[in-house]
Amino acid sequence: MELQESNGRRVVIVDGCRIPFMRSGTDYADLTAYDLGRMVITALMKRTLIESTKIDHVIMGNVVSNLATTNVARDSALGAGISPSVPAFTITVACVSSNVAITTGADLIRSGQANVVIAGGTESLSDIPICYRKRFRKKLMETQKYKGVRDYARILQGISPKDLLPEIPSIAEYSTGRIMGEDCDRLAARLKIDRKEQDSYAVRSHVAAAQATAKGLLAEEVEPAMVPTNFIPIMEDNGIRGDASIKKMAGLKPAFEKKYGTVTAGNSSFLTDGASAVMLMSEEAANSLGFKPKVSVHAYALTAQDPVEELLLGPAYATPKVLDITGLGLSDIDVFEFHEAFAGQILANLQCLESDQFAMEKLGRSKKVGTIPMEKFNILGGSLSVGHPFAATGGRLVITATNRLVREDGTYALIASCAAGAVGSAIILKRLN
Repeated sequence: MELQESNGRRVVIVDGCRIPFMRSGTDYADLTAYDLGRMVITALMKRTLIESTKIDHVIMGNVVSNLATTNVARDSALGAGISPSVPAFTITVACVSSNVAITTGADLIRSGQANVVIAGGTESLSDIPICYRKRFRKKLMETQKYKGVRDYARILQGISPKDLLPEIPSIAEYSTGRIMGEDCDRLAARLKIDRKEQDSYAVRSHVAAAQATAKGLLAEEVEPAMVPTNFIPIMEDNGIRGDASIKKMAGLKPAFEKKYGTVTAGNSSFLTDGASAVMLMSEEAANSLGFKPKVSVHAYALTAQDPVEELLLGPAYATPKVLDITGLGLSDIDVFEFHEAFAGQILANLQCLESDQFAMEKLGRSKKVGTIPMEKFNILGGSLSVGHPFAATGGRLVITATNRLVREDGTYALIASCAAGAVGSAIILKRLN
């Protein structure tokens, strides 16, 4: 959908930020998605100095929900001091949740239902819900009808020791039962993407992120996180490995397909905690409130593929769709920011975009979409190195792309991601003069 000309209301981004992304189980281990969402909204409000009563909506993505804060957008907004009169809702679309939160906010502005929207995502994979197994859960529900000690004495009747074991959620595709890493192994094998290629790309991501951090390029998008109880500011992502090398990567064993697999912990994104948020406005509202917009949300596309064979190919489908909407080609794009779920996934999507066969068989096109120049592609690292808090990654991509467009004096940026359920997302941003 192209947004720029609809109703004459251009949707712009005036600012955006994220808190440092932390490997799960480390610095944010005692926090929840609510805490991280509250932090990033607070940081964005301080950056912009906007009055909370000027906000029309808060939209946050979240994938692994804490049962105490199922509408974490509303709870985080209230915790950040947003006016109670501001509606807030949470979106779940797997790894593109904040992408969809941002485009949903853009649609609200485009249609005249809002002028100012905060959109992003928050995720704590240190705080996953761990349940009892179904049989014991049913027994616990029955206790609501118990009236005395004799009733409780029957609680374990028909329950085996196995039923009392915790049930830890599996990061698996519901429709296929396969873990995403297994799908990446299958995809890499099918497209003949070997282990060395994947390891080389992963090293590229880590080294690029380390260099960007050292140069202060990521600091522009990162706001410090103050974590109880010592409240010592956390300033940088902690998953980046600047010393990554092909030799070190080669020493890692396959993580999923143990015998023949090429996907390892080193060339996969890792479980991460974090949050991101952007401030969307109509161009008129931005001007009236004294803001200088950086980019417009020019167009976006959402796609869905076959989860059995195309789970990770979202960018290969969403990219041509969004380009067709705008009439642009890959050669018109100055900045590319793609989500790196796995090195094999990235290389597979790049290969498909360069394939005449894929274009004809899957896209109904007469020739390939084109080749993405790597000197424009994820040059500050990506999810493999910076980290991947499921619902916050899309916000990070949009923020990074926005800042790169301004810094590199570009015109168009393309953000693309894959997600569980075989969903694809692509967003085009246009720099404003």
